[in-house]
Amino acid sequence: MITLEPVVINGHTFNAVTVLLPKTTLLTVSSDKGYIMCGALDVGLLNEKLVSRQIIAGRAVGVRTIEDLLNAPLESVTVEAESLGIHPGMIGREALLKMV
Repeated sequence: MITLEPVVINGHTFNAVTVLLPKTTLLTVSSDKGYIMCGALDVGLLNEKLVSRQIIAGRAVGVRTIEDLLNAPLESVTVEAESLGIHPGMIGREALLKMV
């Protein structure tokens, strides 16, 4: 099952997507500029193989719900995200506000 729901943070609306898969759940919250995602996100791939796409993204691990993702510290971020002031350890919702 796939669910899409709006998430409002400080007056800004983001898209939250939950994908239920066997034995795992994929979670992502996105803006028009970038996104944060659960541990399934391969930041290394984005930084090494897809660097020319300038993807703004962050990864949080150990999250099970959208609320967890919003409140968890990011474990890793892309180079492009760092250029916006997003860094590992930053809480997901704070990172999203830098993506508006």
